[in-house]
Amino acid sequence: MFEEAAELVRAMAPAEIGEVHVRAHRRGVKVWFDRAEIPKEHYEAQMLSRRYIDGTDGMAVEIGFHTEHKDLAKNVAVIDKVTSSEKSWRKELGKEPEIAPFFGADNWRRVSEAWIEPDLDDPEIAFEIASRLVDYATMIEPARK
Repeated sequence: MFEEAAELVRAMAPAEIGEVHVRAHRRGVKVWFDRAEIPKEHYEAQMLSRRYIDGTDGMAVEIGFHTEHKDLAKNVAVIDKVTSSEKSWRKELGKEPEIAPFFGADNWRRVSEAWIEPDLDDPEIAFEIASRLVDYATMIEPARK
C-alpha cells in the first residue's frame, strides 16, 4: 500500500513544489523535495498505534508534515513559520490537521491528522493517502520557503 502511495505521490505532485523524493516501507512512506537524503523536515504517512492518538487499542494512519530535529527550538521555529500562513493552508486542508508535538516524541513537531481504523483493504486507500500527502505538500511547502 505505501509503495503504491509513493509512486502515486511522484505522479501527482506538482512540479513547482520541487523534485519529488519518496521512500516507502512496510509501515509508511516519507516524501521530501529537492534533496537526495531524507531531511529532518518531510511529509509522511505511517501506521501508528491508536494508544498515541486516543489511548485505545487499534491502529491509525497518521498523515502530514513532520519536523524531527534533535533541537526542540529548531522544530518550534519550523512550525512557527508554517503556522504563520495557517489561514491560507487551512482553506485547503480543513480542520483535520493538528499542530502539536509528535506522537511519542515530544521534541518533534507535526502538522498532521490521524485516520482511525481506515479500511486497508480498500482498493483506493493508496490513492487517498497519496492525494492527502500531496495536499499537505502543496499547501505547506510554499510556507516553508
